[in-house]
Amino acid sequence: MKQLLLVIILLFAFSGTVFAVVNINTATQTELESLQGIGPVKAKAIIEYREKNGAFVSKDSLENVDGVGPGTMKQLGKSITVKAVADKK
Repeated sequence: MKQLLLVIILLFAFSGTVFAVVNINTATQTELESLQGIGPVKAKAIIEYREKNGAFVSKDSLENVDGVGPGTMKQLGKSITVKAVADKK
């Protein structure tokens, strides 16, 4: 019984980090750096690319950013999304 309770507690404790998904169209530098394979330089490059070219249309379009290739995409896995960004008026 104690083991079951421990497993349940651990699942709740880590569920926020395990299932967190970052929207690469709205993420801050800090949020991008929280992703596996993304450090300060890549995070800055992602933001600069997004500011210059607009929102990413797919996860795969992240590979257009210098320094982001198939290896980085594999590390990111399902931890990113490209939800639509509302136009600011």
